[in-house]
Amino acid sequence: MAAAAVAPAVWRSLGQCRLRCGAGARGRWPLPAGGVSRRLCSRRVSLEGINKPVVDRIIRVDHAGEYGASRIYAGQMAVLGRSSVGPIIQQMWDQEKAHLKKFSELVVAYRVRPTVLLPFWNVAGFVLGAGSALLGKKGAMACTVAVEESISNHYNNQIRTLMEEDPEKYKELLQTIKQFRDDELEHHDIGLEHDAEAAPVYSVLKAAIQLGCKAAIFLSERI
Repeated sequence: MAAAAVAPAVWRSLGQCRLRCGAGARGRWPLPAGGVSRRLCSRRVSLEGINKPVVDRIIRVDHAGEYGASRIYAGQMAVLGRSSVGPIIQQMWDQEKAHLKKFSELVVAYRVRPTVLLPFWNVAGFVLGAGSALLGKKGAMACTVAVEESISNHYNNQIRTLMEEDPEKYKELLQTIKQFRDDELEHHDIGLEHDAEAAPVYSVLKAAIQLGCKAAIFLSERI
């Protein structure tokens, strides 16, 4: 999907949700790409007693992160889809799609405004995935290790934050983040098992990708 197509898709979905949920023409939070069902609209959670700024920041950045991860695997599949690692990449991509679907639901349930940077992550993620895959299978796996390590560490930070806030109040959100953290760690280990560390200039590549991940996290939490 081209970057130019992302924003219209977001706004088409937003229009559908406004009609279904009765948000009206003045609704001010956009819906992430992927659409929304009547079930999702009706499943909004009570915001009473929650730390809304903290929850907004967590869901916004996690939705953006899973969107970006999905685009990375899309880029890798475009290059290596017919190779021996194609099925492995597809399996990890499918899990990222499930993660994105869940966070798209949470965006609606908690009335969170997604980051305005989705069109940029659409292109940047695909370019990173395809670019690393052009280095070969080991390059793609090195990218996976770098990204998934950054995401799992980020999820651990969020788990600590929510545990300090109120583990019972945020029980469902904590369960989701913990499960996805475990999935990302599994992807990280798969990358190592498939010779990620034997990629050209592995240390430099990993450091550069993780620096980009830190910047993406910082921006997506706030914008």
